[in-house]
Amino acid sequence: MAAAAAVLVPLCSVRGRPALLFTLRSRLLGGPHSGDVSFPGGRRDPADGDAVATALRETREELGLELGTPSVWGQLRPLPDRQGLMVAPVVANLGPLEDLTLTPNPDEVEEVFTLPLAHLLREENQGYTHFRTAGRYGYTLPVFLNGPHKVWGLTAIVTELTLELLAPERYRRKTHVPARSPLARRLEGSST
Repeated sequence: MAAAAAVLVPLCSVRGRPALLFTLRSRLLGGPHSGDVSFPGGRRDPADGDAVATALRETREELGLELGTPSVWGQLRPLPDRQGLMVAPVVANLGPLEDLTLTPNPDEVEEVFTLPLAHLLREENQGYTHFRTAGRYGYTLPVFLNGPHKVWGLTAIVTELTLELLAPERYRRKTHVPARSPLARRLEGSST
């Protein structure tokens, strides 16, 4: 199944240190994701050829950043958001942050910030939230703490998957989703 939305997972360097770039979504947007930490992204437009095109277009609209496909490293498997919308994470290298001119769209982005990979990999900056579904099945999702904003939800899941790929010797997923839970069924459906 093709993803209905895409996000760009923007790798960059800040003063020579590898980092991820995040946005704080504008509260003006309203809806379930306003005021949340996120990666640039959104719903696929009919004119978008694929998830990469969606992620690049959304990044241009939200941050004023024009990226070419050579910046793209690859795509992670699509994941469901809270509403069941399939979101494709697209990993891209922005290069040094100091060389970029970001012009955030104030209607969509309240703030842009980075977190060094070293910060994200430190255990004291990693937390977990435990959820129960209908009082029966529990699951645990990652949270990244001690930055300017808490990174949680789908953005934290994508961050966790990215850390596993970039630093497998230093980061091991600690989240748990029981096989019979509704979330596990949604995640299983996303891999086909």
